[in-house]
Amino acid sequence: MLIKNGLVMDPATGRKGQWDIRVQDDKITAMGPNLAVLPGEEIIPADDCIVAPGFIDIHVHFRDPGLTHKEDLSSGSQAAAAGGFTTVVCMANTKPVMDSPELVQEFYDRAAREAVINLYTVGSVTRNLAGNELTDFVALKEAGVVGFSDDGNPVENSALMRQALEQAGKLGLPVITHCGQLSLVGDTIINEGSVARSLGLLGMPTTAEDIHVARDVLLAQLTGQHVHIQHVSSATSIAIIRAAKAQGVKVTAEATPHHFSLTDEALLTQGTNAKMNPPLRTRTHVAALCQGLADGTLDVIATDHAPHTAEEKAEGMINAPCGIIGLETALGLVWTELVRPGILTPMQALAKLTCAPAAIVGLRKGTLAVGEDADITIFDPAAEWEVQPEQFFSKSRNTPFAGWKLTGKVVTTIVGGRVVYHNGSIMANPAE
Repeated sequence: MLIKNGLVMDPATGRKGQWDIRVQDDKITAMGPNLAVLPGEEIIPADDCIVAPGFIDIHVHFRDPGLTHKEDLSSGSQAAAAGGFTTVVCMANTKPVMDSPELVQEFYDRAAREAVINLYTVGSVTRNLAGNELTDFVALKEAGVVGFSDDGNPVENSALMRQALEQAGKLGLPVITHCGQLSLVGDTIINEGSVARSLGLLGMPTTAEDIHVARDVLLAQLTGQHVHIQHVSSATSIAIIRAAKAQGVKVTAEATPHHFSLTDEALLTQGTNAKMNPPLRTRTHVAALCQGLADGTLDVIATDHAPHTAEEKAEGMINAPCGIIGLETALGLVWTELVRPGILTPMQALAKLTCAPAAIVGLRKGTLAVGEDADITIFDPAAEWEVQPEQFFSKSRNTPFAGWKLTGKVVTTIVGGRVVYHNGSIMANPAE
């Protein structure tokens, strides 16, 4: 195929130009202006569009195995493709937990058959996410994991966390950590502050996150190994990470679209669809997130795509599960909330969606260059659209963004040289 007349932007190299891209089999074979069309070549028009490396999300929950009434590898991968994501990394808190090489191998076998994009998984840090005993890191890496995470269950034992960093570091993989000091988290469900008080609910202080971020940064400094901090939501945590990076600590961090787009006031109108962990914070923390993204303290944007059923989300603020879906709204929120206001340049935003996440988990992806995988996202940065969850490819609808008017929409998603999504439709599975 030949992708014609698009504005090619490759953050990995800094290259930008009005070029064509030729794809043969699963690789990029030529790039340049006004490439001649070869006989029998399929033309993919990209007029008025940006042509970028396929987006990469290193933090999703596809609920498979065990909770497939919420999402599965097929539906989750289709939602990702519709959002422009060609590669995602699934978390380990499935049922059963992804804590054995046999389960990891089964994941990859099924992903090859059922997914329309590239799927990877982490292995859990501890067996059954219980926080007591490390998994077999060597065996899990041999089975194909790209990192280790007990996401959803912070590793409370500092000695165990140190061992995890040391063992993962020997394998060249990161420990990916959900930060929340459990004795402070307790039974809280939303941010501590005026909104919590108005709802008569116990609030979670940002200190619960900050203490764990500080501990994990110090352990990364002690061991000299890489820790990746998930879904940062606190201004103090950002300051800690910024200071650690200045000292050469191997720490990377991510922000989610919901944390930089919403405050805890969304709970008053969106109810449980605005219930997250960590919770939505105040405007001060949102401003700090935007600054952290702009100055590079926060390396990547990840969705923390967390599907739940309508019945579960209807159980009330105290009992409903935390989390929202995010793959199909990510680009629109990034472009509307960060790029159009000038917080990030288009190239900065794309870096946080492509080459930066690829580097964190050691994937040779996230760039447009001759000889590299033909994972490509084409999107219209000026297209305006309304979020309509009933049209999503995800099995779930739990989003606080229903009805939002966003700018920036995916047109075509190409994985391994095959069009898997185009103008609202999922195309053939590349495994076929």
